[in-house]
Amino acid sequence: MAGLLLAAGTSARMGRPKQLLPVGGKRLLDIVLGETLRSDLDTVVLVLGHMADDITAGLSTDLHHPKLRIIENNRFREGISSSIIAGLSEVENACDHVMIILADMPHLTAGLINLLLYQYLESGLPLAGLKIENRRSHPVIISRKFYPDVHQLRGDVGARDLFLKYADQVCLVDAGESYDDMDIDTMADYLDLKKSFEDNP
Repeated sequence: MAGLLLAAGTSARMGRPKQLLPVGGKRLLDIVLGETLRSDLDTVVLVLGHMADDITAGLSTDLHHPKLRIIENNRFREGISSSIIAGLSEVENACDHVMIILADMPHLTAGLINLLLYQYLESGLPLAGLKIENRRSHPVIISRKFYPDVHQLRGDVGARDLFLKYADQVCLVDAGESYDDMDIDTMADYLDLKKSFEDNP
């Protein structure tokens, strides 16, 4: 199973590259990338786009990690679907499953990634996602069965319609009450995140 870590966006609502925002002595992307690499995923594809060179230069993670591949999505302005397709194209011949991970979810842990991974494999179902308070959240997993559908995605949308269309084929994994699936889109989100790290160093 490959993890597709999506970090190609322009951070338009933030006004600066949120991938490099400092949080608890690290960069936001370093936090998520580190947890993803510590998980049991076989391969991790980091999909960059906007300011890719600046972002790789600003990271402290070992970018030569044996599980890590870094690719650049030159079509990032077409929306998140282009990054999903770029990441999938990198691994689809070798991997029967992909986990789509958003790079701006700082509370995601390797343990949660593994929980989702193994419960999905045990379920035998072709789709999976974390569940929080009876709603689906990220990350999500897509099996080879639906790779053709992924290639049909367009615009700034992920695989939501796929999960709605095949709701009876989705394994939902309870993330537990302590998990906060906040993502960082605005400066207010970032300030809340910084405060949470200061309160729980």
